[in-house]
Amino acid sequence: MPGLVVLVTGVNRFVGSALAGRLAAHPGVARVIGVDATLPEPAARTRMGGAEFARADIRNPLISRILDAAGVDTVVHASASATPASAQARTLAKEMNVLGTMQLLAACQRSGGVRNLVVRSTTAVYGQSSKDPAICTEATEPRSVPSRGPARDAIDIEGYVRGFARRRPDVRVAVPRLAEIVGPTVQTPLTRYFALSPVVPTVLGHDVRLQLVHESDAVRLLEHLVFAPFRGTVNVAGDGVLMLSQAIHRAGRIPLPLPLPLLDTVGRGLRALGLGTFSPEQVRMLQAGRVVDTTRLRAEVGFTPEFSTAAAFDDFAHTLEPTVDRESVRRAETRLLTGLGVADDLRPGGPPDATRTAPRLVGITGDRVGPPRAPRRTR
Repeated sequence: MPGLVVLVTGVNRFVGSALAGRLAAHPGVARVIGVDATLPEPAARTRMGGAEFARADIRNPLISRILDAAGVDTVVHASASATPASAQARTLAKEMNVLGTMQLLAACQRSGGVRNLVVRSTTAVYGQSSKDPAICTEATEPRSVPSRGPARDAIDIEGYVRGFARRRPDVRVAVPRLAEIVGPTVQTPLTRYFALSPVVPTVLGHDVRLQLVHESDAVRLLEHLVFAPFRGTVNVAGDGVLMLSQAIHRAGRIPLPLPLPLLDTVGRGLRALGLGTFSPEQVRMLQAGRVVDTTRLRAEVGFTPEFSTAAAFDDFAHTLEPTVDRESVRRAETRLLTGLGVADDLRPGGPPDATRTAPRLVGITGDRVGPPRAPRRTR
C-alpha cells in the first residue's frame, strides 16, 4: 500500500516545521511538502528533515497546482498566526489566517485526491466571558464572541471548515483546538508576557487558571490526527491547571497587580518602548481563565499528552533568566503585604503561636478574617 502524500502549511514556525520532519520520517508517509510564504529559517529547515519545501502563499489560488501536481491526499493546515505587535502586522496576519484558509479550502475542494484534512484551531474560540462554565467541552458555545484577534480568526476559520465538510463529506476533517502552546522553542504572546522582567503585570483582583500544551505534544497530536480515523473537533491540553500567580513565581518573576485600565496603558507603553508586549487579547485572558475538558482527546482520539500543564510551563520557564529566586519573591511579597497591613502575621522570623495560625486579611468591606478579637471588657 503506497504511503500518504502530505502537505503541511506554516513550516517557517516551530509546529509546522517539526511536524513536517516527523511525518517525513514516518514509514506510512511517502512524501511531505512543506509550504510557506517565506523561506524557512535555518533552524526550521533543520527540523523539516527529509520534507520538501515549496515557497507558496496560500492566499494565492495557485496553491491548488501544488496539490494536483504532487498528488496530495492529506493536508495539515498548521499556519495559524499569533498576535502581532503592530496593527499593520495584524492586518497581514488576518489575511494569512482567514483569506489563506479560504483559498486552501477552495483548493482542497477542487482537488479530487484530498482525503484527509487537519486544521489547527485554538481553545480561544470559547471566548472569555465570566459567565462561561468552569470547564468547556467541544459543544460549549461562547457567551462572548471575540470581535477581533486570533480568536475571531479561529471562529471564522472553523465556520469555513464546517462548510467545507458539508460540501465534501468524503474528506475526513479533524479540527484540534489547542490550548496555549509553550515550550523552549515556540514564541507566542503568552511566552513573551512571562518573559517580562522583573515584574509581570496582572489584573487586580483576578488570579486566573491557565491550561497549557507543550510544543512537542502539539506536534505529536497533529501527527497522530494524520493517521487516526477521528472526525470533528477535539480539545487539546495538558493535565491540570496553573494559577497565574503560580506561573509567575515559577518563571522567577514578581506579579504586579494593576487596575484593568492601567494594565492596558502599561501594555501600550511597553510596546512603544520595545521592552516587551502583551496584546489586548492577552489582557482579557488575564481576567477570566479558560479550562477545557479533554475527555474526547483520550477516549475518542486515543492521545494522551506527555506533559502536564505544570510540566509544560516548567520546561518553558527553564529558558528564562530568573529575575529572583522563589524565596526572594516570597520575601518581597511578604514585606509588601506587611507594609500595607494586609498580612502582618506573615513577617519572616515571627514566632509562631496560637494567634498566628491564620493570616489576618482585610477584605473589600474592611472586615478582618482570621483569629477573633479578644472580648471587650465591660465596666
